[in-house]
Parts: sequence; C-alpha cells; structure tokens
Amino acid sequence: MIEQHIDIPTADGLMNSFVVCPEEGGPFPVVLFYMDAPGKREELHDMARRLASVGYYVVLPNLYYRRTRDFWVKERTPEVMAVMSEHMVSLNAATTQVDTDAMLRFVDAQPQANACRIGAVGYCMSGPFVMWAAAQFPVRLSCIASIYGARMVTDAPDSPHRMPPKISCECYFACAETDIWAPPSEVQALELALKAAGTRHRIEWYPGTEHGFAFPQRAVYHKAGAERHWERLFCLFGRALR
Repeated sequence: MIEQHIDIPTADGLMNSFVVCPEEGGPFPVVLFYMDAPGKREELHDMARRLASVGYYVVLPNLYYRRTRDFWVKERTPEVMAVMSEHMVSLNAATTQVDTDAMLRFVDAQPQANACRIGAVGYCMSGPFVMWAAAQFPVRLSCIASIYGARMVTDAPDSPHRMPPKISCECYFACAETDIWAPPSEVQALELALKAAGTRHRIEWYPGTEHGFAFPQRAVYHKAGAERHWERLFCLFGRALR
C-alpha cells in the first residue's frame, strides 16, 4: 500500500489529509472518506486502508483543519466533548462544498486516481456531508453511502432530506436500530423524500446495533453489523465505480 500524509489546498487553508491506495494496478476509482465527529485518527486510517486494499484511492481529510490540525477524541471527558461540539457546529453545507471541491481538484491531478469514478462515504456527523456533496457535485459523484448519518432531517433550508431532487447518484443508508441521532421518524422522512425525488437508494436497518457500531474501538462496536456495512460498501462501490 502507498500511504501519504499531505496538505490539500482549499479556499480556507491547508486541509491535512491521509491518502492511501494500492501499490499496483492503478489508476484506481476514488473514495472520499468524510470523518465522524471524534476526528481524523488511526482508527479511521485503518478503515481507509481496508477500502484501499480492495482497489480504491482513498482520501480522508481532517475536516476540522480551519480550527486545528490534530484534534481527535482520546477520552470522552466533558471538556473534550465540549470542544468536539464546537468543532462540529463549525461545519455545514458551505464548508462541505469548499472541502469537496478541494478534494476533487486534488484527485484530478493524481496519476494513481481515476477521477472519472468517485464515490463517498460519511459516518455520523458526515452523513449530511455526503448528501450535500452529491447535491453540490452531481456530475462528479457516482455514489454515496451514509453510515448512521446524524441530523439528516432538520428544519433548515439545506437539510439533507431536501437534497434528493439535486442528487443523481445511487445512495445507501445504513441505520442503527438504536440511534437517538437518527430515530425511525427521521429515517422515514428521509425515505419519503428520496422516493418523491426518484433518487436511487437503499435504506437498511441493522438489528441489534447502536449508533457508532462500525468503529472497532467504540464500546458499541457490533462485529456482525460492521462486517455487513463493509460488504454493502464494497458492493456499492464495485457496482457504481468499476
């Protein structure tokens, strides 16, 4: 595997990122990996490596780069969680557009990346980000996956559930059985919006899981659910990007 820690220039500064792809057989389809709220960390690097190992060029940025280059939650103390919340609320549809544009420009210039075939995956707080990215760059993204995406239905004009009319790619949504950040009522509203727009999609419930189930170092890690989510990602990316 080829791994790099690089700074991707954006309109708002340098976005430090982890980039990984196989050594041989390129150029590879691209997967943009949007981090969850606890930050870019080795746990996510390992997940990016797993994606890359089956033939993808994976870009995992630190989306908090406007505020810090190295925040990640090591211990869930009240003080750390308060800082994380401040970082979280600094991100929105506008920052997603800036960051996605920067990643697209970056992969366009990489010989190992096949930038004609791009997918995206987001976890938790970045479930909305992949929805926004697909709506903002409908010609560039071929598929997106939201894994227990949080706050997918809000009262805001740019709520993710209002994006389907602007999305032309295939969408996958993995939903935890127990998730205060994505209760069944909100998932139902999202599904209604997707159906009304005619957006290609699949929403799948994961029995016995809680929010965060795919992260190996989380207390709520659910091995069967995590492996199912990998299977679904590989199938989605294989179908849409190859």
